[in-house]
Amino acid sequence: MTKDGFLACAPSVTASATPGFIPAAPTAECCSALSVADFPCLCFFMRNSKILNAYGVDPSLAMQLPAKCNLARSVHC
Repeated sequence: MTKDGFLACAPSVTASATPGFIPAAPTAECCSALSVADFPCLCFFMRNSKILNAYGVDPSLAMQLPAKCNLARSVHC
């Protein structure tokens, strides 16, 4: 995924300590970037979630993106 794709998806995967926080729905730009993402690479980062946490990415929110984007490819890491 490109840096622009990552940035487009950031509001949908950013964790918050605020009770009741609901992340933004993924944008068309995010879903487009995700549709060509390297899922084995994504799984590497999921298994090493400290890397994602360093960027403020909630791994469980990230794993929900393919379904939220209605992508036929699902991610099973």
